[in-house]
Amino acid sequence: MQLFNGLKATIKQDEPLAPYTWYRLGGPADYLVEPDTVDDLQTVVCRCQAEGIPVYVLGSGANLLVADGGVRGVVIRLSGDAFRSVELDQATARLTVGAGADMGKLVLRSVHEGFSGLEPLTGIPGTIGGCVRMNAGGAFGDIGSVVDTVTVMTEEGEIFQRHRSDLVFGYRSSNINSKFILSATFQLAEDDPHRILKQTKEIWIYKRNTQPFGGRSAGCVFKNPRGMSAGALVDKAGMKGRRVGGAQVSEKHANFIIAHEGATAFDVLRLIDMCRDAVAREFGVNLEKEIDVW
Repeated sequence: MQLFNGLKATIKQDEPLAPYTWYRLGGPADYLVEPDTVDDLQTVVCRCQAEGIPVYVLGSGANLLVADGGVRGVVIRLSGDAFRSVELDQATARLTVGAGADMGKLVLRSVHEGFSGLEPLTGIPGTIGGCVRMNAGGAFGDIGSVVDTVTVMTEEGEIFQRHRSDLVFGYRSSNINSKFILSATFQLAEDDPHRILKQTKEIWIYKRNTQPFGGRSAGCVFKNPRGMSAGALVDKAGMKGRRVGGAQVSEKHANFIIAHEGATAFDVLRLIDMCRDAVAREFGVNLEKEIDVW
């Protein structure tokens, strides 16, 4: 296909997306493209824009549900070395990271190097680009509090830097509208490695005790309404443990939907709708999805 002529990239046609997501569900993409360089990313994005071809950006798939029919268009995955670089400036405690770098590994590296700021993200899966865009976090803090700059690219291929002064981070949201995040710089603080390692372990133990681990899920399905817990609302609405096909609301935490053997994306989507309907009926609260659905 001429769309990909001259690119240094891995290109797969009719590629199943299920293996690239934590749910392990969903159909194929017309094309899955993994560019080797930023230049190649620019090229394919500009060509898609010119041809009117939809473009999707895939991270680690930790917060994503792909429909059973898959997606039409080009899915771009920033998995190459050019998008997974990590540079730590010891003197300034600034950490510059490519969008495709793994969040969990980054937390551990910063802790062992003796820099605090990312430990509240312990146990939160995903790549840096997705985590920054949605301001990933939890009860212990969020990533937006330590973001200093973000390098982004538009669908027209324009690259520019966003600075702390014009970045706004809210609850699972940010004002970053550009299609691609290329990298981010975090302002950390030098700290006692033993102290922050202890805190990291405590956060990890808390999450292991309160959230389902080991099952196929995409983390919390719904955002918490202001002053309320989405999981508690789903539980009180009688949906904890409810099952549709191979999908089940977790018995451990009702804001998680687990995909068991034989589950389909449709099963998960049906269960999401049932949970939203039950909560709206019982409490008059409209739950907003936290996971991304393609």
